Formats: sequence, structure tokens, C-alpha cells
Amino acid sequence: MKRFLSVLPNDVKRPLRNARDFVIRVKNLMLYQGKNHFCPVCQKSLRAFAPYGRSRRKGALCIYCGSLERHRLLWLYLTQKTDLFDGRPKDVLHIAPEPCFKPIFHQKLGSGYITADLNDDHVMVKMDITNIQYPDASFDVILCSHVLEHVPDDRKAMREFWRVLKPTGWAILLVPIMAEVTFEDPSIVDPQARFIAFGQEDHVRVYGRDFPDRLRGAGFTVQTTTVTDLVPDPEAAVQMGLTKDSGEIYFCTKLPG
Repeated sequence: MKRFLSVLPNDVKRPLRNARDFVIRVKNLMLYQGKNHFCPVCQKSLRAFAPYGRSRRKGALCIYCGSLERHRLLWLYLTQKTDLFDGRPKDVLHIAPEPCFKPIFHQKLGSGYITADLNDDHVMVKMDITNIQYPDASFDVILCSHVLEHVPDDRKAMREFWRVLKPTGWAILLVPIMAEVTFEDPSIVDPQARFIAFGQEDHVRVYGRDFPDRLRGAGFTVQTTTVTDLVPDPEAAVQMGLTKDSGEIYFCTKLPG
């Protein structure tokens, strides 16, 4: 189903995707209510996190807010390691805002919070992140998760993020890390060929563990944080649906390392 939807035009696949997600949500609410696990994003308990993704990986999806492992990890980092919610006014640019975050961020961050996307109509600003329409040093915070793997010129997008970030600001730029070394081939444009090469029809590369080097090449200083850095207790991590495969946080600043 997911592969079928991915090749349809956006104005066709979005309603189909919404209908599919509604059916899945109702089913999951019946199956996964309980008290064994806890979602730090929506602060609700559940019997288990539901399977999600093409591989139907277990322990992934919160049945209430829709958060996945990477969202719960990011939430813990934002609340424990940053000043995002300290109440001081901030100009925040959120690219492709996740549904589990958007209403919370709107409430907590107020008028300084801007959502942006190139294809989604349910955001405040339509934006190509390789050509951001804001002046230099416009934002205190930039959040962009699992977007750059869709962008042909990701290095240009990284430079744009560096340009519009304030000198004392910070950005969290996340991608799926699926290899040791990043692999890309611009000649691969057919959706099926991209699926074979990159694991998804609308991906243009597979990122490796050299991803922080790309960020540094754009001018950023990068600090990497893992699940165990944030949640050293393995039992607590399991309770929140986090594993060593939940990804890493890449915290980027303009300040010297």
C-alpha cells in the first residue's frame, strides 16, 4: 500500500493516506490500550507501541499521538538538553512538522513558530529548503527531521540552514542512517530503481555514518547524542519504545566546537 501511494500525485495520495491512517488508528486504539509502556510526547500509557513501517517493526508507533521512536528520542532531547521551552521568545523554523509535535509546538512557542514544507499545504510557509526565502540569521532554532534524504542537493540545503541560523542559534538536522558510508547516484530517477537503491521510492540517497561530516562541511559544529546518553536505564528506554536503533540526535551550531 505504501509503495502504491508513493507514486501517486500528492493531491490524490494525501486523502487516501489520511483514510488509511484513520482506519489503522481506530484498530490500534482497540488493540494497544494498557499501562505497560509510556509515550513521553503525549504523556499517555499504553499496553505496547504498535508495529509500523514497511517491515512492520515492533514497538514503534504510539497509538495516541502517532510518535515513532525517532520522535520520542527527539522529544526527550528537546526537553532535557535544550532551551526550546524555557518561555523566552524564539524564532523557530520547523521543516515538515510532525503531527505529534505541531500542536504542542504551536501552543508552547507562540507566534515565533513557523512551519514550512515544499509539498504539504497544511503548513504556514511553502518552502524549498535549498532556497530559503528568509534573510541571514533569521532563526534561533531550526528543526528538520527525515527530509534531507528526499532533497537532491542536500549540501545546498545544509548551507541554507547555516545561513538563516542566528550566530547563537542551534539546529537539529536528522536523517535515517542506513549504511557506513553515504551512497547516492543522481542518475537513478525511476521510483522502482530508487526503491531498490535507497530503500524508498522518493529517497535520493542512503545516508551513512559520515552524515555529520556533511553538516560540518556546511559550516556547522556537530554534537551527536545517542539513546543511552539520554536514557541510560535500559528498562526505562524499553518502556518508552526506544532502542539503540532509534537513531541519533545531531545538534548543530555555528559556534566553534
